[in-house]
Amino acid sequence: MISREYDVVVVGSGPGGLAAAIAAKKNGAERVLVIERDVELGGILLQCIHNGFGVEVFKEDLPGPSYAQRFIKEAHDLKVDAILDSMVLEATSDRRLFVTSQRGGIHEVQAKALIFAMGCRERTHAQVRLPGARPAGVYSAGTAQRWVNVEGFMPGRRFVILGSGDIGMIMARRLTFEGAKVERVLEIMPYLSGLTRNYVQCLQDYNIPLQLQHTVKRIIGNQRVEAIEAVAVDDKWQPIPGSEEIIPCDTLLLSVGLIPENELSRQAGVRLDPVTGGPFVDNRFQTNVPGVFAAGNVVHVYDLVDWVTEAGYEAGKSAALFAQGKLAKPARLVPVSAGESVRYVVPHAIDPNDLSEGSIALQMRVRQPIETPVWVEAVAGENQIARRALPYARPGEMVTLNLKPETADELQKTDKLVLNINKR
Repeated sequence: MISREYDVVVVGSGPGGLAAAIAAKKNGAERVLVIERDVELGGILLQCIHNGFGVEVFKEDLPGPSYAQRFIKEAHDLKVDAILDSMVLEATSDRRLFVTSQRGGIHEVQAKALIFAMGCRERTHAQVRLPGARPAGVYSAGTAQRWVNVEGFMPGRRFVILGSGDIGMIMARRLTFEGAKVERVLEIMPYLSGLTRNYVQCLQDYNIPLQLQHTVKRIIGNQRVEAIEAVAVDDKWQPIPGSEEIIPCDTLLLSVGLIPENELSRQAGVRLDPVTGGPFVDNRFQTNVPGVFAAGNVVHVYDLVDWVTEAGYEAGKSAALFAQGKLAKPARLVPVSAGESVRYVVPHAIDPNDLSEGSIALQMRVRQPIETPVWVEAVAGENQIARRALPYARPGEMVTLNLKPETADELQKTDKLVLNINKR
């Protein structure tokens, strides 16, 4: 029986949401609810049948459904409630949710603490403004992934993939396994947008060409895609005349970036970061709205599911403490800002007092690739309080710097923490 009042309500049952629900239960929240719009728990992991999940959390190399199942079982064993095949229509700043489903109609749920874990969505054909006709055969890479891995349906036989995101590169390999021909992957940027390991394992190992600084100039076809016209671009993304090439294909897949899913966050009055598209959060993953937390790809797009899980654990623990009146309001939060070569940093603010409980991880991405050795540094005022050496820094690979407890005194004295990445 689903109640109308809960200690903690989690919206979304992907890796971040399930981890948050489990952590909330383990930290004293008696009534925990997960709301999921799909017909089963697990989120996007259920269609990610490739390996690479759980290496950090379980020290095992698991496919997505196996990774998800471990959390689904634990949530079930802890008696976490779940509403499936349901959509949250509205979320308010006082943590009320209006939920609809075919079976239950519309009902209201009140939470003492609320966790947004809706994940992210793919950019679409319209959002990247591809010129040309609008025939069948243009899909996002995630849509194709679900069709092939879950529905058992092949969307085409001859593919071009626009964008070198991880989903696109993984699908290039997957489609090759199924006997399709992937003509090439086009990337408008002069560098890879996904993980290097996926480029090696999914493209290079299967002789699938990657063309950097190339994009789709035109989609050709009436009822169905017949070809695309590719073109090289300059540093300002402008087509270079004379570089056009017609590539015959019947399907174009788009792997052109992910956007955190934050319509509900906006409704609840959560402040969003214009760079990431996700909420501003502190080191407890609490937003600017008291009692409203966010975890996983809804905050920013992670490289590894294991890191999403870790964020979910922290958000779930914090939400449980808030629901019990045990989460102290920070005396002051130190803002964290992106400095030299850094595009963004999460969390956006830190409570120095929380360093007494252990290290705090700062995660960031660089603006441009730096292929030489670098220093990652945290500067409080005039003082460098943390530093890490790396062999390189790339936009497709998140950089982490841990603040240790001994930095707490310096943080107490400053009004801003700046993260820089510089060549060594």
